[in-house]
Amino acid sequence: MSAGMTDVMPGVAGSDLAYILEWTAGAAMLTTAIGVVGQRLLAHRSIGIQVTLTSVVTVITALASVTAISYRMLPTSDSQVMLELMGIAGLAGLAVALVISRSVTRAARQLQKAVREVGEVGLYTPPAATMPAELEGLSRGMAEAHDRLGRARAREQALEASRRELVAWVSHDLRTPLAGLRAMAEALEDEVIVDPREVSRYHSQIRLETDRLASMIDDLFQLSKIHAGALRLSPRLVDLEDLIAEVAASTEPVARAKGVRLTGAAASGMSVQIDPAEFGRAVRNLVTNAIRHTPPDGTIQLVGAIKGGLACVSVSDECGGIPIADLPRVFDVAFRGESARTPDPSGGAGLGLSIARGIVEAHSGEISVRNTGPGCRFLITLPLARPAPSAVSRPPAVPGTRTTAPGLVAPGRHAPVPGTRAPAPEAPSGRHTSVSPKTGVNRH
Repeated sequence: MSAGMTDVMPGVAGSDLAYILEWTAGAAMLTTAIGVVGQRLLAHRSIGIQVTLTSVVTVITALASVTAISYRMLPTSDSQVMLELMGIAGLAGLAVALVISRSVTRAARQLQKAVREVGEVGLYTPPAATMPAELEGLSRGMAEAHDRLGRARAREQALEASRRELVAWVSHDLRTPLAGLRAMAEALEDEVIVDPREVSRYHSQIRLETDRLASMIDDLFQLSKIHAGALRLSPRLVDLEDLIAEVAASTEPVARAKGVRLTGAAASGMSVQIDPAEFGRAVRNLVTNAIRHTPPDGTIQLVGAIKGGLACVSVSDECGGIPIADLPRVFDVAFRGESARTPDPSGGAGLGLSIARGIVEAHSGEISVRNTGPGCRFLITLPLARPAPSAVSRPPAVPGTRTTAPGLVAPGRHAPVPGTRAPAPEAPSGRHTSVSPKTGVNRH
């Protein structure tokens, strides 16, 4: 073994080399063991102390090795000089280790302070000081997590506020007709009303109030299914032109009774994958909402078109517009745009637009609203089931009625639904229509 080591280091006696290796290995093993034990004991202390401990172990191991070499191979004077030089180098290493440990400790404390401030002020502000890459990455991750949690908390608070508002408003809306029903029933039971015509009127009013309550309960049930993710769809390939025609036919008598003109046009070739019953309900809610808020002699346009490879269904009314501050809340649950909760005999609980949004989003579509012209325009967009051919616009036909020869109108033109009057010519571009304040304050 000595001969082999002498071949590796010529001029060094085998016994000296063996002594150096044994001493160095022993010192390294001892200092390593001390360092491991020290690290375990200081595992819960500052990271700066652990960095300093690592530097101390390294310096002691190097000094032990140099001491062994100097004692065995160098004269006393040279050995002393070597040890002094190593001592200086060791001190320099310790000084650098202390500076690094203090820097890391300072950065960690600043990060800890920023985290503590989250609980006090509710905001996370990343430390401005330069930090090691690992701590910098941790700070960025915490900032991103804080932003996500903030958005989630805001959504949760909005949903909770909406839930409380819905419970309060719907409870009021349910109590009012129930009180009326009780009063009418008691009047009939106590024979306060005996005139046959009055009795008949009371019976009719009871039926109307019952129908309205049933409609509200149906809306609540539908909304609860949407919010719980329990809305079950049965999608199939449907021509959106036919669905628009059905909606126009079912809502046209309501519009005519109010004196509102309902016009429409639909492009051919709008094949979409939808549940016709649910999606038809969403479109019907939009049209009913437009009828409710359009003044008599106003016009509502129900249009189906293809734009940008998407099927688009729009409902434009003449409600006078929605206040800008209320636009983001139009689809909120129970939002009506008014503080008064006196039920409108022709209205509902303010759930129609919320239900429409839930149904459209369940079909992977989008719904939006914006003010335009004398009113506002609701727009639904859906992906087409297959590429559309060249579209020809035509009015949605109402079952049981006839259209003109082929029943077509030029693209972009609107034909009136049968039974209504033709709309007045549109105002030229750039004209402004004056709006009565009474027509643009309530939406639901």
